[in-house]
Amino acid sequence: MKFDQPAGINPIDRGRVVGIPHDRIDGAAKVTGTAPYAYERHDAAPNAAYGWIVGAGIAKGRIAAMDMRAAEAAPGVLAVVTHANAGKLGKGSMNTAPLLGGPQIDHYEQAVALVVADTLENARDAAKLVRIDYGTDGGKFDLKAESIRGVMPPAIFGSPADSQVGDFDGGFAAAAVQIDQHYTTPDHSHAMMEPHATTAAWNGDRLTLWTSNQMIDWGVGEVAKTLGIPKDKVRLVSPYIGGGFGSKLFLRADALLAALGARKVGRPVKVAIARHQIPNNTTHRPATIQRIRIGADKDGVIDAIGHEVWSGDLPGGGPETAAMQTRLLYRGPNRMTAHRLVTLNLPEGNAMRAPGEAVGLLALEVAMDELAEACGVDPVELRIRNDVQYDPEAGPQRPYSSRKLVECLRAGADRFGWSKRNPKPGQVRDGRWRVGMGVAAAFRNNLVGKSGARIGVDGAGKVIVETDMTDIGTGSYTIIGQTAAEMLGVPLEAVTVRLGDSRFPVSAGSGGQWGANSSTAGVYAAAMALRAKLAEKAGYPADQALFEDGLIKLGNQSQTLAALAGRDGLWAEDSIEFGDLDTRYVQATFGAHFCEVGVDIDTAEVRIRRMGGAFAAGRILNPKSARSQVIGAMTMGAGSALMEALDVDTRFGFFVNHDMAEYLVPVHADIPPQDVLFIEELDDKSSPMKAKGVGELGICGAGAAVANAIYNATGIRLRDYPLTIDKLLKAQAA
Repeated sequence: MKFDQPAGINPIDRGRVVGIPHDRIDGAAKVTGTAPYAYERHDAAPNAAYGWIVGAGIAKGRIAAMDMRAAEAAPGVLAVVTHANAGKLGKGSMNTAPLLGGPQIDHYEQAVALVVADTLENARDAAKLVRIDYGTDGGKFDLKAESIRGVMPPAIFGSPADSQVGDFDGGFAAAAVQIDQHYTTPDHSHAMMEPHATTAAWNGDRLTLWTSNQMIDWGVGEVAKTLGIPKDKVRLVSPYIGGGFGSKLFLRADALLAALGARKVGRPVKVAIARHQIPNNTTHRPATIQRIRIGADKDGVIDAIGHEVWSGDLPGGGPETAAMQTRLLYRGPNRMTAHRLVTLNLPEGNAMRAPGEAVGLLALEVAMDELAEACGVDPVELRIRNDVQYDPEAGPQRPYSSRKLVECLRAGADRFGWSKRNPKPGQVRDGRWRVGMGVAAAFRNNLVGKSGARIGVDGAGKVIVETDMTDIGTGSYTIIGQTAAEMLGVPLEAVTVRLGDSRFPVSAGSGGQWGANSSTAGVYAAAMALRAKLAEKAGYPADQALFEDGLIKLGNQSQTLAALAGRDGLWAEDSIEFGDLDTRYVQATFGAHFCEVGVDIDTAEVRIRRMGGAFAAGRILNPKSARSQVIGAMTMGAGSALMEALDVDTRFGFFVNHDMAEYLVPVHADIPPQDVLFIEELDDKSSPMKAKGVGELGICGAGAAVANAIYNATGIRLRDYPLTIDKLLKAQAA
């Protein structure tokens, strides 16, 4: 099905199942422990051996010698896989460095060996006996020191890395009010609950990987390319994933080494990347240095806005695209954005939840708060004054498909009680606490991608949906089930959803906030094809038939889906293919974050007292799971504001705090109840579902609202994240 014209009235608009806050249909399996995760596939791959990864002890250099004899002679050891005996390997197009290092070493903790043994303990203990001699090369590990050598990267998602409209320098110089500040964000770890894990088994020349991977079809292609085998010889199965946040978009060392280990020992092998290895072995969100300049008139109306970003990655990697939202969010005839990429020999930087906007808005939305103060304008009103209903770089000829930022700001402010905020910093006290409120806008692009599904009805009238779409804890099972139920007029309980298997039709996968909208649109397309088949069997015109209560109806006639499906059932398969609506119109999601904090007058401890937000993201397919996604993202935003940072040892090139004891993330005691309001919106140019993604929107701007609340409470403006106690105490003492 081609989607190249705005959606008209369609079956989804009935809203009998879609748009209702249903419980997750996979919830029972998860709470009873029967949901099969990648490392636990004893049913599918019995008698599996265990692999333990040995990571490189240097950041850059070469392996001079490897001594495996002690490890190979250890109890229970079946094999040790290294670059010397793994056979010829390629490199996936989505991997920056080879997943199995040697003799060249590209980053600290890069996998250099896999010890395979009969038990996990034997594999782990034997891995300690591997002896490796290295020759080190001088590496570059300090973003600030190397930023002067930053270069303009290639195109970013098809757009130039830099943009220029009007005369930024002239407009900024002539502005009555000027903001010119630098902001920094540190490296971030994904810190998902389930580590990267895979169980691998070969059947002749065919490989099956039960793995934790967000993008099944990408993964199949990358495995085939890396191992040098045909794509049709690879099967990936990922029905349940315990969080990914972008770290599981691509093939990682667990999957490759499990496959190599299983081939070596002739039996299934399971590999999980140990928790302490994840920050340095897998991907992370790169640190940034950002300079933002805004020029406005005395009323806060922007005339010039510029955003420059420096970030680092391994050779061949890409930038953190933190200035991209600045091209679209606010008005201003004179504009400039720039990205500079610095070569660093740290582990691979790559996508993490809301790449670009998550850290870009940590800077931009604090700069907007600074502009509001400089102009004497309320921060909510300032953002409203600078709203624009079209792409400010392209002009009115490229309008937004739907843009409800102003509605989010006004409704969110009213709900949060923003009018009670004292605009003068440091004036509100509650016992030992200084209290303040902050606001920030939320913005995330709406991305869509081709997505397919297969849907059928059996002889009992039950509906089955199959697609390789994944559920990373986001609720994909339920919204896909809701879509099928709505389209075929059956209750949700009559739908079985099967996900995460490369034998199923290729979907958009989970990532970039594109998954929900695209995958349900794919199910919509397949359901339309099945409706046509059922209508033909019933002898009804497909465009006049009504599907409800397990029946297909025409006037006062009706037939059951079960009878039409017959003993053999009836199936249809189709994909949604998107035309150029996303280029003719700007498609994005919007929101407004509000936060109230207390800051201890003596210790500078920060406590979040309240968080709230209003969000516009098209049709909300399941308000219950969408709210869950938003509050989880808001929590991550609070973490990035107050505590999260991977600390780089710039002498040796690795992240020092590489475990959950020292990489701090918010816990229940850190986060108060969070209020979420969804603004009613249907975006007919986004998809037949008239929906948009929401999973990443909640992190965008959340941390800036926290930062702005701290300033309102204390009068201390911090621009280097995270905003920790030591920084507040130092500023307080100055």
